[in-house]
Amino acid sequence: MKLDLLAFGAHPDDVELGCGGTLAKAVAQGKKVGIVDLTQGEKGTRGNIAMRAQESKAAAARLGVDLRENLKFRDAFIFNDENHQMEVIRVLRKYTPEIVLCNAVKDRHIDHAKAAELVSHACFLSGLERIETVGYDGEKQEVFRPRHVFHYIQWDELKPDFVLDISGFLDQKMDAIKAFKSQFYDENSDAPDTPISSLNFLESVASRAKNMGRLIFRAAGEGFTTERLLAVENFDSLL
Repeated sequence: MKLDLLAFGAHPDDVELGCGGTLAKAVAQGKKVGIVDLTQGEKGTRGNIAMRAQESKAAAARLGVDLRENLKFRDAFIFNDENHQMEVIRVLRKYTPEIVLCNAVKDRHIDHAKAAELVSHACFLSGLERIETVGYDGEKQEVFRPRHVFHYIQWDELKPDFVLDISGFLDQKMDAIKAFKSQFYDENSDAPDTPISSLNFLESVASRAKNMGRLIFRAAGEGFTTERLLAVENFDSLL
């Protein structure tokens, strides 16, 4: 399956928090969209592997994406080395996405920046002829490089290079986030408190999207950073 858009996350729920509205909008526009989680989030304070797998499946269904996979890298021990790069390259060459979204380049959780660098470097290496890979079907893969790699924003208040209008899709984004019941606010939960389990955090996600929308004169938005200059065809391309 060729994808139009593929979103990577270091942990299950990263994608929903960072770009869930963007994915929901792309699906509504008829785009082929996928999610790849790098780890199972097994080092998290709350939940467990089985629970987070179920929550990931539910969240993906709420967004309407075409597929979701997990590479099962070790949580907290993601490295930008050859072994990790080759696995990401296999995924890129399998689905040949035009656009890749990935973790924030700088963030509170160290896995996020490491995952951002890993995926970004793999996107470049995937286009090199002399790096050969064999797919999961045993067949040699064709060389491929995505057209764009963008980084969503997570805990840190990074300045976006552009904001994508997600008006009409914020509720769907929040619904997908809330599928991760083990991780986020639940007044009946007796699990340990974490920085993301408070009601304040959940409300801040929606508030940020609304504020991003305010800044572009829309109802809601999601910000992204880019590693290179973007070109526009003409001024009519700008909202």
